[in-house]
This record gives sequence, C-alpha cells and structure tokens, in this order.
Amino acid sequence: MSGNNSNRIFLARLAGTAVFDPNGDPVGKVRDAVATLRSNNQSPRILGLVVEVPLRRRVFVPITRVTSIESGAVVITGLLNMRRFDTRTGELLVLGDLLDRTITVIEDNEAVLVEDMAMEQNRTGDWLITRVHIMRKGHGFRRKGATSTLAWEDVTGFAQHESNQGVANLLSTLSNLRAADLAAVIQDLAPKRRVEVARALNDERLADVLEEMDEVERVALLAELEGERAADVLEEMDPDDAADLLREIGEERAQELINLMDPEDAEDVLRLMTYEDYSAGGMMTTEPIVMSADYTVADALAAVRQSEISPALASQVFIARQPLETPTGRFIGMVHYQRLLRERPSTLLGSIVDTNTQGVNPDASLHAVSSYLASYNLLSLPVIDANDRLLGAVTVDDVLDHLLPENWRHDHRDSATTTAALESIDTSFEDSHDVPKEL
Repeated sequence: MSGNNSNRIFLARLAGTAVFDPNGDPVGKVRDAVATLRSNNQSPRILGLVVEVPLRRRVFVPITRVTSIESGAVVITGLLNMRRFDTRTGELLVLGDLLDRTITVIEDNEAVLVEDMAMEQNRTGDWLITRVHIMRKGHGFRRKGATSTLAWEDVTGFAQHESNQGVANLLSTLSNLRAADLAAVIQDLAPKRRVEVARALNDERLADVLEEMDEVERVALLAELEGERAADVLEEMDPDDAADLLREIGEERAQELINLMDPEDAEDVLRLMTYEDYSAGGMMTTEPIVMSADYTVADALAAVRQSEISPALASQVFIARQPLETPTGRFIGMVHYQRLLRERPSTLLGSIVDTNTQGVNPDASLHAVSSYLASYNLLSLPVIDANDRLLGAVTVDDVLDHLLPENWRHDHRDSATTTAALESIDTSFEDSHDVPKEL
C-alpha cells in the first residue's frame, strides 16, 4: 500500500520526538521503532516504538497505543509497560539495524545506501514500512550521490547479513545525546552494531561513552578495538576511569595498552592502579584544578569555566606550592567557587584560601571519604600524601559510582527509585510486545 504523503512518517526524523500522554504531560522521547520483516518482500510491519522515559529507561510502546503523530509530538494512550525493552527473535530496530545498509534497486541492480525509512498506515490500521529513502553512489569528484525515495517493493537486500554496515545516518539521529544517554542507546544495540558505532565515534566521544557504560559492556567493547585505537581512547578518559577499565580487562591486555599510551598519560593511570579500587586513591582523579596562591580570582574563574571540567571538580580550586601538576608541592587549601563569585577579579587566591579542609590520605576507605564529603557539604575532596602533597581529588560522582550496586547503570532501570520517578505514568503488566489490538 503506497498511502499518501500526509500519512507518511519518516522514522529517522521521528527520533528524539517528545512523547505525551492524553493529558499533555510528557512521557519521554522516541528513540527507535521496532519492525518485523515479512516473506516475499512484503512491507515490514511496525510493532511499536522504543521510548526513552526518565532515568534513561527504554520501554516498548505498542503502535496500537499511539493515537497521533503530528507537529513534532507523539501522543499515546498513557498505558505503559515499564519493563526494560529488549528485542526478540525476528524483530529489528529500524534505526539501529536497518539504517546505513547497502541494498539493491531491483530495476537496475544498483547498490544504494539506506538513509531513512517511512511508515504509513493502511486501511486496517496497521503501520507498514512502505518507503525507503536511499542515496546512490557518487561519481567522479562528487562525495555524495543523488538521493531518492523508493517503494519498499522496489528494493531488496534487507534480509541479508551485512558484515561491515555503515553508521553515518544512525549517528546523525544520536548526535545531540549526552554521553550517558548515548551509552544507554549503544548498550541496547546488537553486538555487531555496537562495535560499528564505537569505531565510528571520535576518541573523545567514545571515551565519554565508555565512562558511562556498564562494566561488562565496556570491557567487551574495548576488546573489539585495535590496540592503537584503544590506547588513544584511554588517553582521552579521566585517569581514574581509565584505571578502573584497565583493572577490568586483565593484566596482559592492560599492560599491552599501557605500553601504547602516551607516557605522561600512562604514568597517571599506573599511579592510580597501585591503589585499592574502593580507597580514596583508587577513586580520585589526578587532574583537579590546581593553582598557586599568587593566581587571581579571574584566573580561577577562567579555569572553572572550561567545558571539559565537570561540575564537581569546578566547585573547588586547590591551592598548592609549585609544582602544580599532581603530585604537587605542599598543599595549602581550597578556594570554593561561591567565594570566587563574591571577590574582585584581581584578588589573590592566597588571601581567600580555606585551610580548614585537610583532605584524606590515599588509603582512606569509601566510608571515610563519603562521610567527609557529607559532613562538610563538599563536592570534591583533596587526597593528600604523608608529605602534604596533593595527589588528586575525589568527587561526589566518583563516590556514588562506588556506593551504588554493581552494574547500576543497567539495573537502576528496574529499581524502586525508577518506579517512584515514573509514578505519574499508568502501568500495564501484560506482555508489552503482544498487547491486544483493541487496546
């Protein structure tokens, strides 16, 4: 069925669209669509949408519960099964699995690339993929070929396995996601696609994603990267996260990657790996903001404004004697961000330094570190050695990573906390992929 243009929804463009319940309250955002291929090259049937709801949980919304798709909004009936979405045998993610495939135009046997797919509703109310937006190969100096939209039955090749599928169009639908959200999406892809996406990300972006992934998934993903590439990504990670990851991958592989890393980056990581995982030294970052007492408030504010500095690290500037690289000279104290905002730009940091926070030693336990942060309402805490040198800083997010259960990034989607955050959404506990059509 060809349908009409007003009934045609291009699915890559639908990604990120807000989802609302009948009362107009936001539920989440569309991340993908679930389809099943049919025999004899018939148009695939859309089973439903993958919707990301609060706390990065991805759930399945049967297409029968979608009441309208228009004006940049999707409206559903409000009944959701809050179990985490997982694909089943015979199901495909339209964006995750089908975009960027090389398929064949039946008429002239030309190989083309899939850029988008459109679904339309037939007379019986079923949504089918009826159109494929393709790009033909460029010729000569043209980087991109002509694009066109073809009927589903005019192309073939979706059922065939593709060993090296592209990711450009899939990544374009994910380009605006924060690292934690992108990590959640990648973890839900098939292993093959997960690796293809990882290889296409730049080093800095992939490093951010790995820092947000579950332990098992990130170890598996790093194992798929060539040695030089894996080392480059480790160099872009925060040293404490890189050290954690290297502890997880095995001693032989870890040593191989350390040998490939820049010596300066490797030195920081190796120093952190000597500490116990749940100690202050094992949790700290070796790259806090460190300045000497003769720097000014203006210098400090310029440092904390850098986009790559996390909010927790930006909350304090650590004052020490030269050298200012960790391990520093003698640690003097801290200047809090709020104090910086209250002082003249020309004020010297030495005149406003807080010397009351002495910090902890690198062997301090997780309990000691978390108690110190809570007692003094700090977002980061200095780690000091026996010679009063600043070794690094433990931030509150590092502590939370260690306080939460193992694989919390995956497991929290099914926790009581998640349920409480979603209490305004009605829940339905029948099988989410087999909701009767009359509902």
